[in-house]
Amino acid sequence: MSKPIVRFAPSPTGHIHIGNTRVALLNALFARREGGTFILRFDDTDLARSKQEYADSIEADLQWLGIPPDIVVRQSERFALYDAAAEQLKSIGRLYACYETPEELEFRRKRQLARGLPPIYDRAALKLTEEERAKLEAEGRKPHWRFRLDHVNVAWQDLVRGECHVDCGSLSDPVLVREDGTYLYTLPSVVDDIDLKISHVIRGEDHVTNTAVQIQIFEALGASVPAFAHHSLLITASGEGLSKRLGHLSVKGLRDAGLEPQAVASLAVLVGSAEAVRPVADLDELARLIDFSHISRAPAKFDESELEHLNARLIHEMPYGTVRERLAALDADLGEVFWNAVRGNLTKVQDVTQWAKVVRGPVTPVIEDRAFIDAATELLPAAPWDAATWKAWTEAVKAKTGMKGKALFMPLRLALTGLDHGPELASLLPLIGPERVKARLAGQAG
Repeated sequence: MSKPIVRFAPSPTGHIHIGNTRVALLNALFARREGGTFILRFDDTDLARSKQEYADSIEADLQWLGIPPDIVVRQSERFALYDAAAEQLKSIGRLYACYETPEELEFRRKRQLARGLPPIYDRAALKLTEEERAKLEAEGRKPHWRFRLDHVNVAWQDLVRGECHVDCGSLSDPVLVREDGTYLYTLPSVVDDIDLKISHVIRGEDHVTNTAVQIQIFEALGASVPAFAHHSLLITASGEGLSKRLGHLSVKGLRDAGLEPQAVASLAVLVGSAEAVRPVADLDELARLIDFSHISRAPAKFDESELEHLNARLIHEMPYGTVRERLAALDADLGEVFWNAVRGNLTKVQDVTQWAKVVRGPVTPVIEDRAFIDAATELLPAAPWDAATWKAWTEAVKAKTGMKGKALFMPLRLALTGLDHGPELASLLPLIGPERVKARLAGQAG
């Protein structure tokens, strides 16, 4: 296989959500694995709704996910290409002018339904004479332009869905150009795919119905047809579709919430596939796990609670060197021993600040049994302390007081940390140090 060229084509009309990110990741990681090219194409022909701030946000999201594009293009800068393609289609009779108003089209649609006929466009505009067209234009009507479909069965081998086919005789000739001369999605998308030499169109299954029409446009323009892979869509845990407009699970929101990009990527790529969903820290490894033929046809549920679980699992295995700069930025870099001690208790990296405070203080100790704590204080080992100090100390306290299990360990934890849960004290005790430990056992904040 020659090196693939793929594209992610969002419209910069809002922040991308996790469903859009699934498309971006499948494209980018497929290109990464095969040594190909990943193109970010902004579908920004809707100049009124497209905003630069959203384009910037999308690029920031892709950068955060670790999949920056190799090339960025904007449809708003490519109208000359679309104009030339439209003229080419007009010259061969595949793009034709229509003058019906929306009201007239709706009336015809209802009439066809009432007669038990499929509500497809009847191609009445093809029967207009030059005189009739001139009269309509003299009345002030401006044409919209439809692509004349060949009434054939269009088939393709989808990399996800297998053999697919659509009877184009059951479809209306699609409108490609509006009355005001602006383009709908279909023609610019095909023209860009041709110009950018896109080899694989990897997108959500909501585009399956567009594919037969687009294949006919590719062929009408004399271009080769790319491979298609229509993957299942992501839905919320409650079964709702995702929406940029409603702000569902935006990547910006997930990033601002402190989630790890690798956790987001792992769930977005692996959910709904034959692979078990698990945290994959390395994007090259995640790319190797992509198999289009093993993606389920059913919608895949993106569960935020599962995402937090994956996030925690990633952090629990995260090496100190990977996170050191982030710890420093949080003023919580207390060294590798500290990180290894507390990471198993974190869901998000920023949670580390709680345990940095436990080590450095001030901590308000909780002392429920003064006599027990006084006895334990007398048995504190001499400095210096190491990982074996906690065991030696607690065994001595157990021997003197007869306490064991929770009755032994919980009062010490409450006194030293002010909390009834947390990392192993065998690791924390040397970090807290003799001075603070003695102060806390005495009931003093420290």
